Amino acid sequence: MAQAAQAIKIVVIDDDPTGSQTVHGCPLLLRWDAETLAAGLAHPSPLLFLLANTRALAPAEAADRVREICRALRPALAQATASGRIGGWIVASRGDSTLRGHFPLEVEVIAAELGPFDATLLVPAFLEGGRTTVDGVHRLHGQPVHESPFARDGLFAYGTSHLPDWVEEKSGGRIPATAVDHIGWRELDAGGPALMGHLARLERNVCVAVDGASTQQLAALAAAVRSLIAPGAGRPRRFLFQCAASLIQALASLPPQPLSPAALASLRRRGGAGPLPGLVLVGSHVPLADRQLERLLAEPDCVGVELEVSKVQRLLEGPEPALLLASLEQAWARRLAEVLAVGHTPVLYTSRGEARCRHAAERRALGLALAGAMARLAAALAPALGYLISKGGITTHTLLADGLDLEQVELQGQLLPGLSLVLAAQGVHQGPLPVLTFPGNLGDEGTLWEAWRRMEAQAGPA
Repeated sequence: MAQAAQAIKIVVIDDDPTGSQTVHGCPLLLRWDAETLAAGLAHPSPLLFLLANTRALAPAEAADRVREICRALRPALAQATASGRIGGWIVASRGDSTLRGHFPLEVEVIAAELGPFDATLLVPAFLEGGRTTVDGVHRLHGQPVHESPFARDGLFAYGTSHLPDWVEEKSGGRIPATAVDHIGWRELDAGGPALMGHLARLERNVCVAVDGASTQQLAALAAAVRSLIAPGAGRPRRFLFQCAASLIQALASLPPQPLSPAALASLRRRGGAGPLPGLVLVGSHVPLADRQLERLLAEPDCVGVELEVSKVQRLLEGPEPALLLASLEQAWARRLAEVLAVGHTPVLYTSRGEARCRHAAERRALGLALAGAMARLAAALAPALGYLISKGGITTHTLLADGLDLEQVELQGQLLPGLSLVLAAQGVHQGPLPVLTFPGNLGDEGTLWEAWRRMEAQAGPA
């Protein structure tokens, strides 16, 4: 990267903890007080992730969370810029590459708090996970994404893969498809002055749907953006991004991660008798997660411990839910300890399928209760663990922020494409705990098993 580009800090407001799927060597903040933000902005990485976890929240709560983050960010960015620690900044709202989440709500809050911007660039391509956009149509492994199970999400359903039409649908018609600009793959392939000219003409925070089917196309977009935001001739442009993980890597232009997958797996903590055991959490309930869980539980060394969703749901509807849930957690904790005692890997998972709920608020409350129970159970075991694998964004955020009570974690890199390993400074005697953050929507039916196998491959002598 050029020196001017190195000084730019890319601040990513992430709606769950799995959006750092393509990068490494940067902090992921779970708090945004002034001291934590100042330390994050002083970090040598060009990237700073703020884990907002807004996908777990109702729309009004999500808007409040993003507003709170932006109002903490504004003075922190101004101070870091004035002191010369950063030469400027870009802000991105990292969302789901299968188009689930609070769009356009979150970028509208960011624009109101940190704007004005010339354009909001919508770039959902996540190449490492088979998500591409061609001619404005977003696809998952070649299939229009609205035909996938992700489009039938109980909270974030949608009916089109054509991004301008999707913007119109998600905005309730406030942003008509005809008002959405488009940067196509041919323009990205050509790059250069024509692409820069298109971007330079954007104004009044127009929404722009951007194709993306190759690293070269995203690199061309990133290069044009970096040129246009740099101080120099004319007015530096200001862009806001709603994107998936691949564009983050293109904007940061990071070198290859320094640790190989085997080296990442070797971060597994050890005790006096050798490697400490692992624990797998599966909170995601999308069909892909179901298949991955089934494959993992077919492994003789993995033993499932089920959190019965219907039972938790009944408790939440009755009196003294916290007291009764604590009693249930004691039973699950005993079962986890039994599995660990015989040398197997416990797999703590929620009942499969999406629970029947009367309304969205009930669905969110149930999801948070389940994630909270999993986080507390995992945290109680954490001092004796060598690693954790956490599948599902809400599950993972609750584990890190509430269960382990962390202010930040340090991203090391990807064990497998899209699967980030972070170090949580928890358990000082054994060193930081490796946590593999595993999106619910990533991989094939064998990916969870393969991640577990790679972590367990470090069970030999040091």
